[in-house]
Amino acid sequence: MSEHDDTDEGCNCKVGRIVDRYDLDELNDDLVAEWTGADGERRSLRKLASEVDRRTLRAAMDQAGMEYRDGEVENVYRILTDDDVSSGSRTETRRELEHASVPIEQVERDFVSHQTVHTHLTDCLEASMEEPDDAERVENARDTLRALQNRTVAVTDDTIGRLDGADALSVGEYSVLVDVTVVCEDCGGHYTVGELLDAEGCDCAGA
Repeated sequence: MSEHDDTDEGCNCKVGRIVDRYDLDELNDDLVAEWTGADGERRSLRKLASEVDRRTLRAAMDQAGMEYRDGEVENVYRILTDDDVSSGSRTETRRELEHASVPIEQVERDFVSHQTVHTHLTDCLEASMEEPDDAERVENARDTLRALQNRTVAVTDDTIGRLDGADALSVGEYSVLVDVTVVCEDCGGHYTVGELLDAEGCDCAGA
């Protein structure tokens, strides 16, 4: 496990550019410490990616001089990224940010995936750690599947929005939900992907 030794200087990966653009001077050290568990409990790459996104959003709101209450940045981030939030609520929040001179389109482009964080940690910061245990492998799989679901939601939402805007489709306020079900052919059990990962297998796995 290597320590961060300023090998990030001159880093031009996506996270490195974010650090420069939003003056996130402490981000690199925090990422290394939290990923490797140097300061205690390790955090998953998914959680670290969300932390990068929240810091990016907060910095953009600060740079725009936007005033906000405690917990508001976290709530705004939830509205922008949570699958359960309606398209109408997300659009309204984006408009509020734009009105406050927050460059929300740029901010959202700067949101990162867990793979991007991993590349920054290992290639730019030269951080390393032991092989992932089973729990981390499951968490990484969850991240990958969640990213695919989010991509499907985004593409579907954009497609419907463009059709509606072109009067090729008539639709009121809507939400796009993507559910993936896993069916065990041996016992006939039905599980969402999240349920299967949480349970570490289906009911017949130990039979």
